[in-house]
Amino acid sequence: MLAGFLTGLIASGPAAEGLTDLAADPHLPIVPRTASEAARIADVTAPTTDFAAPEPFEANTAGAATVRVLPDSNAFSLASANISFERELEFKVGNGLFRKLWISSPASTLASDGLGPLYNARSCQRCHLKDGRGHPPEGPEDDATSMFLRISIPAPAGGEMSEIEAFLLSAGVEVPRTRPDPVYGGQLQDFATPGQVAEYRLGVDWEESEIALSGGETATLRAPKWRADELGYGPLAEGAMLSPRVAPQMIGLGLLEAVPAADILAQADPEDADGDGISGRAQAVWSFELNRPMLGRFGWKAGAPTIREQSASAFAGDIGLSTPIFDTPFGDCTEAQAACRTGPHGDGDARGTEVDAEALDLVTFYSRNLAVPARRDMDAPEVLRGKRVFYDTGCTACHTPKFVTHRLEDQPEQSFQLIWPYTDLLLHDMGEGLADHRPEGLASGREWRTAPLWGIGLTPQVNGHSYYLHDGRARSLLEAVLWHGGEAQAARDRVIEMPPEDRAALLTFLESL
Repeated sequence: MLAGFLTGLIASGPAAEGLTDLAADPHLPIVPRTASEAARIADVTAPTTDFAAPEPFEANTAGAATVRVLPDSNAFSLASANISFERELEFKVGNGLFRKLWISSPASTLASDGLGPLYNARSCQRCHLKDGRGHPPEGPEDDATSMFLRISIPAPAGGEMSEIEAFLLSAGVEVPRTRPDPVYGGQLQDFATPGQVAEYRLGVDWEESEIALSGGETATLRAPKWRADELGYGPLAEGAMLSPRVAPQMIGLGLLEAVPAADILAQADPEDADGDGISGRAQAVWSFELNRPMLGRFGWKAGAPTIREQSASAFAGDIGLSTPIFDTPFGDCTEAQAACRTGPHGDGDARGTEVDAEALDLVTFYSRNLAVPARRDMDAPEVLRGKRVFYDTGCTACHTPKFVTHRLEDQPEQSFQLIWPYTDLLLHDMGEGLADHRPEGLASGREWRTAPLWGIGLTPQVNGHSYYLHDGRARSLLEAVLWHGGEAQAARDRVIEMPPEDRAALLTFLESL
């Protein structure tokens, strides 16, 4: 039932009146593909079977938008290589807003006030450090600015349905229903403006275990136990579910947004009809901007449909700023947090909302055009060997190497590009070890969206660390692989059992992406 729903749904009923199927891309100015283009795309995106040399165009990870690799921490901060001079100016203004430090109200700098009252960071850049990955606290003196805990509780029986729940039910799909914590909202904020009380302090305990690998090698995994310490508004609600989230890297988002939804849905196999053990599922989310269901693409569980909506959600939840999409000036504060709701806010001036439409568009444009660096050493024998191991191990069943983006009328940077993100943008069961036990839309408590791998080898250079996965528990690419379970268990076991030389080549390949 779910497979048919995702690939050919025509909504009906009062809760979904006028909605079209999830294969539509209403956020994009699309020029439809011709039959000859579709045939060319099918040919160029077919998986390779030749590992003697790099594939044509493989160096250009992001097509014509690919940029050179900078030798420093700015490698993720360049604009698309094919951007015009005029649009690069727009990119730079968006960068200024992305880096802007917001202050609390009231303030004399009216264009920068409205912070909080509860928040996780004062700017987008504080979480997405150098447009790269965040990290978990590295010790008692390190804060958790680049990560936070999402929170939800089971929905009361018989309560009113959300838009996406009503839509899914109208299509015959039932999902676990959740709601924000009645006091703490949808995520926990660990900072507050003067006169307010922060919600918590992030705590974690680590438990290490050793994994035996072939050839007498070993690896050590660390399992986290996340805590919400020093709760500022009393205990969490009964049944509260917490999910840690590290800020992900920002590169290539506009290209992922331009991948045709139909191409993503074509790879979904929720019932594992082909029997390969991989049952990728598409996420369905409600677009509050377009007032309709859409395919989820962004976030660790694909909880946002577009870059603009993801940006607005981050402004609201992370910084406590209102936008035209989420226009409450107090961010994630609940009715139980009266002082937060009634405290000073930055809306009501000439901007209308604390982040007006123009500013939101500029940040969206900046995020859409953060470029992907070119591949490194792709013709090195060790990298080519590792690529073969990557394919033979079954990694491409989820980490799809290639797509071709839509042809777009007014987004030349993302239009009709052959890209190499190594993701299918689908949800997969990653096993009990990585489970957060917190469902989100169609995603279960064990499912996560396949993370893009492009640029992953530059993480130490950009961010000065090598922490991976949704909560940064993995301290190396090998640890990240060894945490794979569920649908990826068989591939993970092959990595453990393969000759050490193949395992080393696999890691070298990943570092070249």
